[in-house]
Amino acid sequence: MRNVYPTHQTLSLAQARRIIDAALAHATAQAMNPITVTVMDISGHPLSCDRADGCAALRLAVAHGKARAALGYGVSSGTIGQRNESRPAFLSAVAAASQGEFIPVAGGVLILDPQERVIGAVGVSGDSSENDEKAAIAGIEAAHLGVGLAPKD
Repeated sequence: MRNVYPTHQTLSLAQARRIIDAALAHATAQAMNPITVTVMDISGHPLSCDRADGCAALRLAVAHGKARAALGYGVSSGTIGQRNESRPAFLSAVAAASQGEFIPVAGGVLILDPQERVIGAVGVSGDSSENDEKAAIAGIEAAHLGVGLAPKD
């Protein structure tokens, strides 16, 4: 008999693990530096994360910050950085307001359901930001979920 109500999850642990495994496999296949991958649910809490052998310890915090930035703004972390290149004071203020959990460089990608609603985010850190983003996309696609960089409208 259960004594608490279960929460409604839009992203399962199994899906998170598929995303992580595929992102790590992509990094290996592309001869990328070792990466860290985190998958967060819609509330910005980690469902799962892994750090490849040889990846620096601080990469976990960076991966979290990229995923949190994407969740906080509704576009990829790279899109946030591009849209605000001429506003460094604004980006610094948001980073301070989020207690450092906001990293607006490529590597944080939203996970979308079939109706293009955000159900979570992936953050990757360890290689170039561009390659981090490619690994995140590979992971999401391997889980047969939607990739959220920026709306096309």
